[in-house]
Amino acid sequence: MTIAQVVVTLQMTMKIVTAEQMRQIDRQCTEVGLPTSVLMENAGKVVAEEVRQILGAIDQQHILILLGPGNNGGDGLVAARYLHDWGAKVSLYLLSQRPPDDPNLKLVQERKITSVEATQDENMGKLDELLSSASAVIDALFGTGKSRPLSGNFVQALDRVSKAKKQQTGLHIIALDLPSGLNADNGAVDSACLYADNTITLGFPKLGLFNFPGAGRVGRVAIADIGIPPHLAEQVTTELITEEWAGAVLPRRPLEANKGSFGRVLVAAGSINYIGAAYLACSGAIRVGAGLVTLATATSLQPVLASKLTEVTYLPLPESHPGIIASKATRLIHQQFNYYNVLLLGCGLGQSQSAIRFIRATLFRSKSALPSLVIDADALNTLAKIPNWWQQLTDDAILTPHPGEMARLVGVSVDEVQSDRLGIAKRVAIDWNKTIVLKGAYTVIATPDGQVRISPVANPGLASAGTGDVLTGAIAGLVAQGLSLSDAAALGVYLHGEAGEMVKTRLGDAGMIATDLLPELPLVIKQLKKT
Repeated sequence: MTIAQVVVTLQMTMKIVTAEQMRQIDRQCTEVGLPTSVLMENAGKVVAEEVRQILGAIDQQHILILLGPGNNGGDGLVAARYLHDWGAKVSLYLLSQRPPDDPNLKLVQERKITSVEATQDENMGKLDELLSSASAVIDALFGTGKSRPLSGNFVQALDRVSKAKKQQTGLHIIALDLPSGLNADNGAVDSACLYADNTITLGFPKLGLFNFPGAGRVGRVAIADIGIPPHLAEQVTTELITEEWAGAVLPRRPLEANKGSFGRVLVAAGSINYIGAAYLACSGAIRVGAGLVTLATATSLQPVLASKLTEVTYLPLPESHPGIIASKATRLIHQQFNYYNVLLLGCGLGQSQSAIRFIRATLFRSKSALPSLVIDADALNTLAKIPNWWQQLTDDAILTPHPGEMARLVGVSVDEVQSDRLGIAKRVAIDWNKTIVLKGAYTVIATPDGQVRISPVANPGLASAGTGDVLTGAIAGLVAQGLSLSDAAALGVYLHGEAGEMVKTRLGDAGMIATDLLPELPLVIKQLKKT
């Protein structure tokens, strides 16, 4: 099963909702003259259209639809009607009775679509028979309407589908809104939850689609517009990063520009054991268009890095040991602050006592105003050792932790971080007055005002050493070009993720290395300018 891909329709913003927010929006739709019956008709039709796009020539397909008791089952009935009318062979398997006056049930009955009730199917023999000839199964049991564990016939039916999938590799599983048994809010899954090939989520994507283990069961996600007015979701504070948004905030490049027009980045990075981190961070900043990048690193490392980084300037710093920056180097760093728009601190500095003292003095003992800050890696690990550090570093800054670094900063386990990525990132962003980039599959960007953006990318190829340094450099390069901290963080994540997708398309997701991303970053920017 491949990691999910999210297909976003052309929208500037795409809200991500909880189950309760979706219910509230549904209620508001009724108040503005969009009753459930209209939304259900829209949903069923757009699901049928997506299924036709997924499967291709549906007149040659046998599509089995598992129907539940609520609106998800109703959407499935409407989809069944459209698919039948377009030439597909459709069969329905009802896991619970529909209301006798259900108009959508009557419409499929008028078409004499094969319909089997689970209560009349002893040992589910008819289900097995339908599965044996099916080319696709649509899970229209519960969607967001089920929060309790699955039980009874529902578990048995999903188990039969799962077994059929193992025996019939060509059997295509499509989830309507969410795979049944996947928690819409946190991505937790029931053991019976299917591994879908595709999920067609309705109206707005749900938070659970972007959190594991659920995210590993949704397959390729399409977000279907069912006619809900966008303004009904204005109060939702979580958004998916879209191509249209990224193109709109991309820094402009005027013809009369010079290198000063695109900002100056000071990168304090590298140590004898982590020379590459400095190279990757500086390269990331250059590749997103920063005008000037200066690397402040240990004096003995400068000749090594200069052989690879020919486009940057250097600030050689005194050493406590070969390749380790001395704490007294802080004075030289502080003298440079007025000349730079942003300081990137932490990549590959190490956790020697000398490096820790250098990081602390750089952040907390400056007599001049700090530039904008992007804090990563060893600088984050240093902050984790300082109680209430945010009370000393009061201005907003961008922190870019991976789950392990976030766990150390917050004082919890990595599993706790991963089980509530959005909640933890949002809480600490507000409490610390910082912009948080919680890296990983579906990277979370949370800001002090409570807003959250989520990357649409989950790419295992990016889980390799150095890719985080490229990301941090890219973010710093965007800050230098005048973007707000929140926009720079989200745009950097987007560019980095899309660069990874380009590399995956060309090379696959195994063996991807951090330097593969660097030449792709300008290509992603070039592509965005066409949107």
